[in-house]
Amino acid sequence: MLKLGIIGTGWISQQFVEAAEETKSFKLTEVYSRTEAKAKTFADKFSGDDVYLTTDLDKFFSSDKFDAVYIASPNSLHYSQAKQAIENGKQVIVEKPSTSNVHELATLQQIAKEKGVFLIEAARHIHEPIFKKVQWYLEQNKAALSGATLSYMKYSSKYDAYLDAQNPNVFTTTFSGGALYDLGVYCVYDAVVLFGEPNQVTYDAEILSSGVDGSGSLTLKYDDFDVNIIVGKTKNSFMPSEIYFGKKTLLMDSAGDITKLQQSDEKKRLSPIPAEKSDNPMDSEAVEFARIINENDQEKYAQLSRYARIVNRILEHARASAGIVFEADKEN
Repeated sequence: MLKLGIIGTGWISQQFVEAAEETKSFKLTEVYSRTEAKAKTFADKFSGDDVYLTTDLDKFFSSDKFDAVYIASPNSLHYSQAKQAIENGKQVIVEKPSTSNVHELATLQQIAKEKGVFLIEAARHIHEPIFKKVQWYLEQNKAALSGATLSYMKYSSKYDAYLDAQNPNVFTTTFSGGALYDLGVYCVYDAVVLFGEPNQVTYDAEILSSGVDGSGSLTLKYDDFDVNIIVGKTKNSFMPSEIYFGKKTLLMDSAGDITKLQQSDEKKRLSPIPAEKSDNPMDSEAVEFARIINENDQEKYAQLSRYARIVNRILEHARASAGIVFEADKEN
């Protein structure tokens, strides 16, 4: 079992470690946090006495207590932390988006290649069985494919703090925040894995006073159809996501966290599509990432790396279209 280090002690890290240990893919052995109290609180949820704690990033990355690191810090910190991990020979799993821009991702992928380690962007939902059922359905009906609408909008738990002028990370350009780089990346991954790379990208965004997007509508143009993506962190939506096949439609209850699939026939009659869904949506990615590392599966890694490059190109083009500039862009 691979030994796992963690950066970031929020709910998403907890969910990943739970999935990793439940599936016996990874074993948590070290936690980094800015405070020892936070690191200990996180470690105690697992095998706390057997987990090393550190508040020093240099010591963390040079540690021999773990083989792979899962990075779930704010977006703008991913690049520097992943780079340091790679340079210390660690296998790297970094939350999406893995970087703030295309230049950072290209740099990391090149360094990872030189060091002979994996750099994996953790787009967890594309590894789930229910997403693979969507891929199967598309393959069965691809001749009739005529477009899609993908929606992922949730009122952020941090938005009230933003309205109260508390400047939370996820709503700042300093930390590469906004709706597109938080929720929208799920939808972009859907489009890339299902339909490939688009020919044109435009993003009509609601820009907040902090300079990031609170919500927006992203259009991806392909040869014969369009994919329309609706994202937002300043409002709630209950609109399903849909893939169109002329008279027929595939319905997903969410583009980012699919739990139910339905199909509509020519007479608009809905019927369910049976699909497997784990209680922990990170189970499948934990198993797959461990398998790739353990088996040195370069073919699968190349595919995931290509997805990451396309997704990050789309995100950057979308930001440029909407006039969104991150602080990280000014450093390149």
